[in-house]
Amino acid sequence: MLLAALMLSLESFSQQQVIHLWPGKVPGEKDAKHPATITPDGSNHVQRLTDVTDPILTVFKPAGNSNLHAGVIICPGGGYQILAIDLEGYEIAQWLNSLGITAFVLQYRVPGKEAGALQDVQRAMRLVRSHAAEWNIDAGKIGVLGFSAGGSLSARISTLYGQSWYDPQDAADSASSRPDFTVLIYPAYLDKGPGNSLTPELKMDENTPPMFLFQAADDPYGNSSLVMASALRNAKVPVEFHLYPHGGHGYGLRPGNPSAEAWPGLAAKWLEKQLNAEK
Repeated sequence: MLLAALMLSLESFSQQQVIHLWPGKVPGEKDAKHPATITPDGSNHVQRLTDVTDPILTVFKPAGNSNLHAGVIICPGGGYQILAIDLEGYEIAQWLNSLGITAFVLQYRVPGKEAGALQDVQRAMRLVRSHAAEWNIDAGKIGVLGFSAGGSLSARISTLYGQSWYDPQDAADSASSRPDFTVLIYPAYLDKGPGNSLTPELKMDENTPPMFLFQAADDPYGNSSLVMASALRNAKVPVEFHLYPHGGHGYGLRPGNPSAEAWPGLAAKWLEKQLNAEK
């Protein structure tokens, strides 16, 4: 059954539009470009990728015409070591499509390439914004959604977008890399400051995008959302934060977990408000 599910996932993946982020050499990457490696660990029916040297975006378009004209870049988690590409990538894209939102699943560089991952998500934001019209997207309605380490990466681009993290590649790099909104689901690594305070590199100001945060109280990384929500509140950045009692970590939106069954509905309502708000 696992093999059949994997083949179905790969078949669906092959039918999507794939965008290679870097037309030439990947900044700071020593290894040659090649397809990501599927790890032998298929536990919990999760497809895990690693050894990403050629970062890509996979585009998922909603069926029919949507009047939202919005796009979301999805950053799967995996401790900056692997990418839980179906659990926190392709399955999330299908959910966003059901809301009428165009989704872009990001394969950012792993393992252990946090600096490269930030370059990848910044480049992805600029590419999507500069080509927004091609996907019938409003360039002012492009957000980011991340899980676990992908939540860390989403928080980083949401607070560090003002600095360019690589040399310009083409005209797309003149576009802003600031997300218009940010969704963090069980984010990790946001509390690396002294005494488990906010990670020092994350700086908030009045231009930080509005954020939605969801975490379970029994999540070992649960403090990340607590310190992030507090920092956003202190900076007067609009924030909605939900802390559920049970759920743990790494559940995506698959049924059978109370947190997995709760956050999509809450996030959908928040996204609707963001995308329908007057600019």
